[in-house]
Order: sequence, then structure tokens, then C-alpha cells
Amino acid sequence: MSPVSDELRALYQEVILDHYKRPRNFGELDPADSTAEGYNPLCGDQIKVFVRMDGEVVEAVQFEGAGCAISTASASLMTEAVKGKTRAEAEDLFKSFRDLVTGSEASEADLGKLEVLAGVRDYPIRIKCAVLAWHALHSALGSRDTISTE
Repeated sequence: MSPVSDELRALYQEVILDHYKRPRNFGELDPADSTAEGYNPLCGDQIKVFVRMDGEVVEAVQFEGAGCAISTASASLMTEAVKGKTRAEAEDLFKSFRDLVTGSEASEADLGKLEVLAGVRDYPIRIKCAVLAWHALHSALGSRDTISTE
């Protein structure tokens, strides 16, 4: 591995740890138009996502729950990424992020900070941690209440 790759990996780890230790948009959103819960029985991650819409635009999104560093960092990064997006843009971002971490398709979308989680595709057991909050968001945008990674 080249020194640049090592430096990039270290930067990615710093971003993940920062969002884990100081999650953005953490806590209940009141009022919220919709909520959805996600649970990963393999590791015990539990996330609840709150969404408030202004027409078709995500006006506010927050989360609460307990999870591993990957799960919490992903939820934190997700809330920053989807705020101000339309429902359709948030759904497209969900699909692009899922493709990024599963390695199922080469996404041409610019995912910005979300790309720090690309490395989880090398650890299949961690993919569910990274996408848990995203599945909950997807459910909240579509009005389904609870999802599970089982």
C-alpha cells in the first residue's frame, strides 16, 4: 500500500471516529413528520430516524439510538448529506450509498464525505452497520415504521 493510501485511510478513520464521538443531528426531532426504526440483531445496533419535510424537501433529519462506530458515524454523515435534498434526491443518495458500501455497482454520484465508509465493503459483516440508518431513512421517507437487517 502506498503512503498516500495509508494517509487517506487514516483520514477516513479520523472522520468516522469524529462522527462516532460527536454525532451530528443526534436526538429526537420534535415535531417530525415521520419516523422509522432500524435494528441489527447481529450486533445490537438500534437507530431511530426522524424526518421533517417542507413539501418534497427534507427540512430536518435527526437520529437517536445506540450502535457501533460505523453505524453511528454513518447515521451522522447521512443526516448531514440529506438535509435540504428533495425526497427523490435523498432516495437516489440512499441507492448510491448502498451501492458504494456493497460494491454492487460503480456509482458515478459524488458522495463527498460519505465515501469514507467505502472501506466497509471489505468487511461484509460491517455493511449492515453502515446501511442501517439509511434503511431507516428510506422507510421514514416511505412511511414504513420498523426495519431489520435480518
